[in-house]
Amino acid sequence: MIEFQHVWYEREGRVILSDLDFEVARGEFVYVLGQTGSGKSTLLRMMLFDQRPTQGVVFVGEYDSESIQERQIPYVRRRIGFVFQDYKLLRDRSVFENVAFALAVTGTKGSEVKRRTLALLSQVDLLHKRDEKPSSLSGGEQQRVAIARALINEPYVLLADEPTANLDRESTERVMEILSDVNAKGTSIMMATHDIGLVERHPLRTMTLEDGALMASQAAQLEKS
Repeated sequence: MIEFQHVWYEREGRVILSDLDFEVARGEFVYVLGQTGSGKSTLLRMMLFDQRPTQGVVFVGEYDSESIQERQIPYVRRRIGFVFQDYKLLRDRSVFENVAFALAVTGTKGSEVKRRTLALLSQVDLLHKRDEKPSSLSGGEQQRVAIARALINEPYVLLADEPTANLDRESTERVMEILSDVNAKGTSIMMATHDIGLVERHPLRTMTLEDGALMASQAAQLEKS
Protein backbone atom coordinates (compact mmCIF):
# COMPACT_ATOMS: atom_id res chain seq x y z
CA MET A 1 0.00 0.00 0.00
CA ILE A 2 2.64 2.55 1.14
CA GLU A 3 6.37 2.01 0.96
CA PHE A 4 9.39 4.25 1.38
CA GLN A 5 12.60 2.78 -0.03
CA HIS A 6 15.65 4.57 1.39
CA VAL A 7 14.08 7.99 0.90
CA TRP A 8 16.14 11.15 1.34
CA TYR A 9 14.85 14.66 0.85
CA GLU A 10 16.94 17.82 0.86
CA ARG A 11 15.82 21.44 0.53
CA GLU A 12 18.20 24.36 0.10
CA GLY A 13 21.10 22.18 1.17
CA ARG A 14 19.38 20.99 4.36
CA VAL A 15 18.49 17.33 4.94
CA ILE A 16 14.76 17.14 5.78
CA LEU A 17 14.28 13.35 5.54
CA SER A 18 17.12 10.90 6.01
CA ASP A 19 17.11 7.33 4.62
CA LEU A 20 13.48 6.48 5.47
CA ASP A 21 12.75 2.81 4.79
CA PHE A 22 9.38 1.36 5.86
CA GLU A 23 6.09 -0.15 4.70
CA VAL A 24 2.48 0.45 5.74
CA ALA A 25 0.03 -2.30 4.86
CA ARG A 26 -3.53 -1.83 3.66
CA GLY A 27 -5.79 -1.13 6.62
CA GLU A 28 -3.03 -0.16 9.07
CA PHE A 29 -3.25 2.83 11.43
CA VAL A 30 0.19 4.29 12.11
CA TYR A 31 1.26 7.24 14.23
CA VAL A 32 4.19 9.33 13.02
CA LEU A 33 5.70 10.81 16.18
CA GLY A 34 8.17 13.65 16.51
CA GLN A 35 8.64 17.22 17.63
CA THR A 36 7.98 20.26 15.44
CA GLY A 37 10.55 20.31 12.64
CA SER A 38 11.29 16.58 12.79
CA GLY A 39 10.00 15.98 9.25
CA LYS A 40 6.51 14.61 9.95
CA SER A 41 4.62 16.94 7.62
CA THR A 42 7.15 16.49 4.82
CA LEU A 43 6.83 12.71 5.12
CA LEU A 44 3.06 12.94 4.71
CA ARG A 45 3.32 15.29 1.73
CA MET A 46 5.69 12.88 0.01
CA MET A 47 2.70 10.55 -0.30
CA LEU A 48 0.75 13.26 -2.13
CA PHE A 49 3.70 13.62 -4.51
CA ASP A 50 3.88 17.30 -3.53
CA GLN A 51 7.61 16.72 -3.26
CA ARG A 52 9.82 14.09 -4.85
CA PRO A 53 12.67 12.39 -3.00
CA THR A 54 16.22 13.58 -3.59
CA GLN A 55 17.10 9.89 -3.41
CA GLY A 56 14.99 6.75 -3.03
CA VAL A 57 11.43 5.92 -4.06
CA VAL A 58 7.98 6.46 -2.52
CA PHE A 59 5.25 3.96 -3.45
CA VAL A 60 1.55 4.68 -2.89
CA GLY A 61 -0.75 1.99 -4.23
CA GLU A 62 0.16 1.36 -7.87
CA TYR A 63 2.09 4.62 -8.24
CA ASP A 64 5.65 5.57 -7.37
CA SER A 65 7.59 8.82 -7.21
CA GLU A 66 9.98 7.83 -10.00
CA SER A 67 7.48 6.99 -12.72
CA ILE A 68 4.30 8.93 -11.89
CA GLN A 69 3.43 11.56 -14.49
CA GLU A 70 2.20 15.04 -13.60
CA ARG A 71 -1.18 14.41 -15.25
CA GLN A 72 -1.71 11.37 -12.98
CA ILE A 73 -1.12 13.19 -9.69
CA PRO A 74 -4.61 14.80 -9.40
CA TYR A 75 -6.21 11.37 -9.80
CA VAL A 76 -3.98 9.88 -7.11
CA ARG A 77 -4.82 12.71 -4.72
CA ARG A 78 -8.53 12.03 -5.10
CA ARG A 79 -7.90 8.65 -3.48
CA ILE A 80 -5.78 10.09 -0.67
CA GLY A 81 -7.60 12.09 1.98
CA PHE A 82 -5.65 14.79 3.86
CA VAL A 83 -6.63 16.36 7.18
CA PHE A 84 -4.81 19.54 8.19
CA GLN A 85 -4.12 20.84 11.69
CA ASP A 86 -5.70 24.21 10.84
CA TYR A 87 -8.74 22.73 9.02
CA LYS A 88 -8.39 24.83 5.80
CA LEU A 89 -12.16 25.12 5.37
CA LEU A 90 -13.80 27.52 2.92
CA ARG A 91 -14.99 30.27 5.24
CA ASP A 92 -17.72 31.58 2.92
CA ARG A 93 -19.25 28.14 2.27
CA SER A 94 -21.60 26.10 4.42
CA VAL A 95 -20.59 22.90 6.16
CA PHE A 96 -22.42 20.92 3.46
CA GLU A 97 -20.66 22.84 0.66
CA ASN A 98 -17.24 22.36 2.25
CA VAL A 99 -17.66 18.60 2.37
CA ALA A 100 -19.31 18.31 -1.05
CA PHE A 101 -16.85 20.53 -2.92
CA ALA A 102 -14.10 17.98 -3.62
CA LEU A 103 -16.62 15.52 -5.05
CA ALA A 104 -18.68 18.06 -6.99
CA VAL A 105 -15.65 19.30 -8.96
CA THR A 106 -15.09 15.79 -10.34
CA GLY A 107 -18.38 15.95 -12.23
CA THR A 108 -20.21 13.49 -9.99
CA LYS A 109 -23.99 13.64 -10.29
CA GLY A 110 -25.66 16.02 -7.87
CA SER A 111 -27.80 13.30 -6.33
CA GLU A 112 -24.71 11.22 -5.53
CA VAL A 113 -22.86 14.24 -4.13
CA LYS A 114 -25.81 14.95 -1.84
CA ARG A 115 -26.15 11.33 -0.72
CA ARG A 116 -22.48 10.91 0.17
CA THR A 117 -22.18 14.33 1.80
CA LEU A 118 -25.19 13.80 4.05
CA ALA A 119 -23.97 10.31 4.96
CA LEU A 120 -20.57 11.65 6.00
CA LEU A 121 -22.05 14.52 7.98
CA SER A 122 -24.17 11.98 9.80
CA GLN A 123 -21.07 9.85 10.45
CA VAL A 124 -19.28 12.80 12.11
CA ASP A 125 -22.42 13.94 13.98
CA LEU A 126 -22.79 17.24 12.14
CA LEU A 127 -25.84 16.66 9.97
CA HIS A 128 -27.77 19.20 12.06
CA LYS A 129 -25.18 21.88 11.23
CA ARG A 130 -24.98 21.31 7.49
CA ASP A 131 -26.20 24.83 6.63
CA GLU A 132 -23.92 26.69 9.05
CA LYS A 133 -20.66 28.44 8.19
CA PRO A 134 -17.37 27.20 9.71
CA SER A 135 -17.04 30.36 11.80
CA SER A 136 -20.03 29.30 13.90
CA LEU A 137 -18.48 25.93 14.80
CA SER A 138 -16.14 24.94 17.61
CA GLY A 139 -12.61 23.79 16.81
CA GLY A 140 -13.59 20.16 17.27
CA GLU A 141 -16.58 20.56 14.96
CA GLN A 142 -14.45 22.24 12.30
CA GLN A 143 -11.98 19.37 12.43
CA ARG A 144 -14.82 16.87 12.01
CA VAL A 145 -15.95 18.80 8.91
CA ALA A 146 -12.37 18.56 7.63
CA ILE A 147 -12.36 14.81 8.21
CA ALA A 148 -15.67 14.40 6.36
CA ARG A 149 -14.26 16.44 3.47
CA ALA A 150 -11.16 14.23 3.36
CA LEU A 151 -13.36 11.13 3.15
CA ILE A 152 -15.78 12.32 0.45
CA ASN A 153 -13.85 10.65 -2.39
CA GLU A 154 -13.67 7.36 -0.47
CA PRO A 155 -9.87 7.33 -0.16
CA TYR A 156 -7.86 4.19 0.44
CA VAL A 157 -5.35 6.25 2.46
CA LEU A 158 -6.07 9.03 4.96
CA LEU A 159 -3.20 11.30 6.00
CA ALA A 160 -3.74 13.43 9.10
CA ASP A 161 -1.24 16.13 10.08
CA GLU A 162 -1.60 16.91 13.81
CA PRO A 163 -5.43 16.73 13.58
CA THR A 164 -5.92 17.04 17.35
CA ALA A 165 -3.21 19.62 18.14
CA ASN A 166 -5.64 22.50 18.73
CA LEU A 167 -8.41 20.49 20.39
CA ASP A 168 -9.45 19.87 23.98
CA ARG A 169 -9.52 16.34 25.43
CA GLU A 170 -13.20 15.72 24.65
CA SER A 171 -12.88 16.86 21.03
CA THR A 172 -9.67 14.86 20.64
CA GLU A 173 -11.39 11.68 21.79
CA ARG A 174 -14.27 12.25 19.36
CA VAL A 175 -11.84 12.72 16.47
CA MET A 176 -10.00 9.53 17.43
CA GLU A 177 -13.29 7.65 17.61
CA ILE A 178 -14.14 8.78 14.07
CA LEU A 179 -10.68 7.92 12.73
CA SER A 180 -10.83 4.48 14.37
CA ASP A 181 -14.20 3.82 12.73
CA VAL A 182 -12.81 4.88 9.34
CA ASN A 183 -9.79 2.62 9.81
CA ALA A 184 -11.99 -0.33 10.82
CA LYS A 185 -13.67 -0.10 7.40
CA GLY A 186 -10.34 -0.68 5.66
CA THR A 187 -8.84 2.78 5.11
CA SER A 188 -5.13 3.03 5.90
CA ILE A 189 -4.32 5.98 8.17
CA MET A 190 -1.04 7.74 8.87
CA MET A 191 -1.35 10.38 11.56
CA ALA A 192 1.40 12.81 12.54
CA THR A 193 1.29 13.82 16.20
CA HIS A 194 3.49 14.85 19.10
CA ASP A 195 0.80 13.99 21.69
CA ILE A 196 2.29 11.07 23.61
CA GLY A 197 -0.73 10.95 25.93
CA LEU A 198 -3.03 10.33 22.98
CA VAL A 199 -0.79 7.52 21.73
CA GLU A 200 -0.79 5.92 25.17
CA ARG A 201 -4.59 6.07 25.35
CA HIS A 202 -4.98 4.65 21.82
CA PRO A 203 -1.97 2.35 21.33
CA LEU A 204 -1.21 1.56 17.69
CA ARG A 205 1.90 1.12 15.56
CA THR A 206 4.27 4.08 15.94
CA MET A 207 7.13 5.50 13.89
CA THR A 208 9.32 8.11 15.57
CA LEU A 209 11.17 10.78 13.60
CA GLU A 210 14.04 12.87 14.90
CA ASP A 211 15.72 15.41 12.61
CA GLY A 212 14.24 13.62 9.61
CA ALA A 213 15.53 10.17 10.54
CA LEU A 214 13.43 7.18 11.61
CA MET A 215 14.63 6.52 15.15
CA ALA A 216 12.12 3.83 16.13
CA SER A 217 9.25 1.83 14.67
CA GLN A 218 7.14 -0.50 16.76
CA ALA A 219 3.78 -2.21 16.85
CA ALA A 220 1.27 -1.48 19.59
CA GLN A 221 1.98 -3.32 22.80
CA LEU A 222 -1.69 -3.28 23.85
CA GLU A 223 -4.99 -4.05 22.21
CA LYS A 224 -6.94 -1.12 20.77
CA SER A 225 -9.34 0.33 23.30
